[in-house]
Amino acid sequence: MTEELYFPNEERFRDAAIKSMDEYHALMDKAKEDYEGFWGDLAKEKISWFKPFTKILNEENAPFYKWFEDGELNVAYQCVDRHLATRKNKAAIIFEGDNGDQKVLTYRELFYEVNKTANLFKNQFNIKKGDRVVLYMPMIPEAAISMLACAKIGAIHSVVFGGFSAEALRDRIIDAQAKLVVTADGAFRKGRPYMLKPVVDQALEEGCECVEAVCVVERNGEDIHWEAGRDYAYYELVKSQSSQCEPVAVEAEHPLFLLYTSGSTGKPKGVQHSSAGYILWAQLTMEWVFDIKENDTYWCTADVGWITGHTYIVYGPLAAGATTVMFEGVPTFPDAGRCWRMVEEYQINQFYTAPTAIRLLHKTGADEPGKYDLSSLRILGTVGEPIDPAAWKWYYEEVGGGRCSIVDTYWQTETGGHVISPLPGATPIKPGCATFPLPGIMAEVIEEDGTPTPAGEKGFACITKPWPSMIRNIWGDPDRFVKSYFGDCKKEGKPVYFTGDGAMIDADGYITITGRTDDVINVSGHRMGTAEVEAAIKKHENVAAVAVVGKPHDIKGEGIFAYVVLKNDEGVADELETMKEINTIIKSEIGAIALCDDMAFVPDLPKTRSGKIMRRILRSLVKGEKITQDTSTLEDPGIVTKIEEIIQCKC
Repeated sequence: MTEELYFPNEERFRDAAIKSMDEYHALMDKAKEDYEGFWGDLAKEKISWFKPFTKILNEENAPFYKWFEDGELNVAYQCVDRHLATRKNKAAIIFEGDNGDQKVLTYRELFYEVNKTANLFKNQFNIKKGDRVVLYMPMIPEAAISMLACAKIGAIHSVVFGGFSAEALRDRIIDAQAKLVVTADGAFRKGRPYMLKPVVDQALEEGCECVEAVCVVERNGEDIHWEAGRDYAYYELVKSQSSQCEPVAVEAEHPLFLLYTSGSTGKPKGVQHSSAGYILWAQLTMEWVFDIKENDTYWCTADVGWITGHTYIVYGPLAAGATTVMFEGVPTFPDAGRCWRMVEEYQINQFYTAPTAIRLLHKTGADEPGKYDLSSLRILGTVGEPIDPAAWKWYYEEVGGGRCSIVDTYWQTETGGHVISPLPGATPIKPGCATFPLPGIMAEVIEEDGTPTPAGEKGFACITKPWPSMIRNIWGDPDRFVKSYFGDCKKEGKPVYFTGDGAMIDADGYITITGRTDDVINVSGHRMGTAEVEAAIKKHENVAAVAVVGKPHDIKGEGIFAYVVLKNDEGVADELETMKEINTIIKSEIGAIALCDDMAFVPDLPKTRSGKIMRRILRSLVKGEKITQDTSTLEDPGIVTKIEEIIQCKC
């Protein structure tokens, strides 16, 4: 990892929420000296309580921690209602569709729409506090409105990503025992309509007797099947509902939502988040990490079907009173300038996306940012995986013009929000490094017994004290909750939260995430983290993207196999020579133990629409196994066949 430091732009961050490392350390010291007091003061300051809490942290039934448990609030009130006094005419949501259509909802308009939808759920579908509602939605304002409407009446929503198959949707509906499914006929992607309602129809064919109704938002106008007595048209019913709805007071620990992990193997896990702790951290990280200001326009490119969309498109920005952009399309349609054109048009101040998208934008339009006025940008964010230094530098220099702070955020569905991240006005940044834990987050790199891992050596990324936004349970499976997150590492004899990721801490205290500890390759008894090998390969000037997997080896047990996407393959006369060049870099960066035994040069990698690389598919391909994984969620399902043909030719 490079030791080059990039310091915050003092002029741009003169009024940052946290202005210096001295301020950061003062907050961390306060948390260490009086942990409960630190969180209690923030909760009192940031949350509009209906009933104030008197208890801060209950550890009696650890790890089933409870925060502010005797307090009462309403998350929709926190995100919308309370802003009417000062921001009623401010844009809350700016929507841009795939085909360029636009819609702006002010906080007052959002208030009315949430209330009408909440009344529809109550009056038409008899949804009450504690009932579960599954949302299978595209990236349209009605998705956010439905989430907030559930929160308004104390219902528990479970958003299922709109790219999941009928089987995956069915599993989640059954596990949550949802009474209502809210969906759309479909939406648009790359200029063409795609369908969602038929997937819901298929999911409900068997085993979903819990579902009493399906509410359908008409988005793309395509013909769909309507089942009498079950399917209802959203717009037809919502227009007659009252625009006034009293928020239901819920306990601080009342579940706000369930969000299921992908479930590609085994039963999906319903990650359960509380109301108060989650919304407190969502708002705080918007203020600290994105340094959100009153007149800012903020854009996160994620989908609401993932935790990033929950926390950093809907709940965090709205709790902070910000203007948040929702985008239905893809970054490269109709061309690679789409994102930068939107930044210019809406005068975006914070842009938050995944390294996968950054690499794609770099590959397809390296010079595009220079064609647009991006001077409004102040903060650039990355999420989802470690970003390699080469992509980081292009993002910093070409998109940010060397003026912006980059916040390389580390967090998970289970953490609710960022836990390790640079602070844009304070942290000197090392490209590709997550940097330091946020104030109040006791993140450490330790061994299984809690011993601190020496600088420069790999250990386990753990959070050694409970924090308000942490996962509360796995829905309906408390034993799995304990085993999944508190069964691996201990400190002072007590189980601590293990992220499942490996990490290294350097001599300056900077933390770098090295990848999943269960996503490793055992080469001659040496465990090689795939992220580390991939980072080395990405340093080759012609590599656009890469995924590394293990391949059975007669002598080593496992060898390293790399799937490589080149930036330009027209001039690659000899793939063997390119492989030699890449291995030379690996040997220099890591050592001979990490050399790739083989490579396949492929047109793309199998990625979900959120940008996650499906490594299980790649493992199966290299082993010659039949593909049994669901490929319907992939951005391009046909890529699997193309890669398979390349692998077969190599063999």
